[in-house]
Amino acid sequence: MRKAVFLDRDGLINRQAAPHHYISEPEDFEILPGVPEAIRRLNDAGYLAIIVTNQRGVALGMMTLEQVEHVHDYLRRELGKCGAHIDAIYVCPHAQGECTCRKPDIGLFLMAERDFDVDKGRSWMVGDSDTDVEAGKRYGVRSILTKSLSHAVNLILAEESI
Repeated sequence: MRKAVFLDRDGLINRQAAPHHYISEPEDFEILPGVPEAIRRLNDAGYLAIIVTNQRGVALGMMTLEQVEHVHDYLRRELGKCGAHIDAIYVCPHAQGECTCRKPDIGLFLMAERDFDVDKGRSWMVGDSDTDVEAGKRYGVRSILTKSLSHAVNLILAEESI
């Protein structure tokens, strides 16, 4: 079994879009300071780095899944420049109430569990909203509410060393 850190995207990995706007192009995707280094630290510590992200803009017709994938390809390239990588990205493209994958539901986590042999007892959810924390708790992993991925990684790695 493998330990994992589930990561929200918008507001934790990248700067949140303005209200009622969606990040549909790589040029609008601004990685927050310290994120590549924090993800590299997770990689180096043997954690799977897995993004679980709600992207309701797809359901609203504001962007396509192809555009979301282009943004994620950009993220992967930028992280790679710093020696970091994301192991998987799971996207909920639905509006609220249309599925079981939209956080705080745990469908995205279950997809990751199917694809990776996740050890929930050694895994975490890190996000910047109550919805993220609730999803992590429902899935059965420890959860951290923060605006700083670097801070969360410090907590995770400190807990691991105990």
